[in-house]
Amino acid sequence: MDNDNASAVVCGPDGCDTQAETASQTETRTTETKTTGAAAAGTRIDIVSDAICPWCYVGKRQLERALAMLADEGLTFQVHWNPFQLNPDMPKEGRDRAAYRAWKFGSVEKSAALDQRITEAAAAVGLGFRTDLMTRTPNTIDAHRLIWFAGQHGDQDAAMEAMFKAYFIDGRDVGDHAVLADCAETAGLPRQAVLDFLAGDVADKEMRAADQAAREAGVSGVPSFFLDGYSLFSGAMPAETIAAALRRGHGILQKQQSDAR
Repeated sequence: MDNDNASAVVCGPDGCDTQAETASQTETRTTETKTTGAAAAGTRIDIVSDAICPWCYVGKRQLERALAMLADEGLTFQVHWNPFQLNPDMPKEGRDRAAYRAWKFGSVEKSAALDQRITEAAAAVGLGFRTDLMTRTPNTIDAHRLIWFAGQHGDQDAAMEAMFKAYFIDGRDVGDHAVLADCAETAGLPRQAVLDFLAGDVADKEMRAADQAAREAGVSGVPSFFLDGYSLFSGAMPAETIAAALRRGHGILQKQQSDAR
């Protein structure tokens, strides 16, 4: 799908200071099954992200603004969240954030500079990041399992919002089951059912497979956005840019659906 957007910043395995590439013109299968049947073409947005990706939270805010613009034009979309682990080798218990980031980025100073940059970007969209409260870098596989659970039983978007807030604003460990249950409860999900789910291993293999599938499909940084399975762009683009890409993609896919009839 054609895309002339400027590059944006994404989070990748090597850090959150990477310039994203613009979208390719090939179709990429996202984690969940594409909409079929009576669903209108060009209305399903899939976002590949991680719960500890700061640009994913910024991108979520920009997307929300874009969707509000498009709703005023009569265009509505369904948003689905898909897994990507920025630190796939992270131990289950996570690690001390300060020590891990100093090792990952080469120095405490570099880590602090990156935190300052994203804090300023978050503030520009109304988010008050508190990196000083963030003491753990968690393993996020259970966070992704919870998002999957929310998709089966409730509201993915609300659960994603609660997890982003818990980590970036409240400085909580989203690898901890009690914290995840708090997030789920905030999103309207039954707390005990979530705790029971997290205590097992349902969807563990599926989330890991989906993460790997995203990498094999060419996703190297998040957030990455897809429309009906077609790659749009990666990065926390401005709301106006997102709206333009969705508007254009929707039009193309609607025309393809009409021509195929």
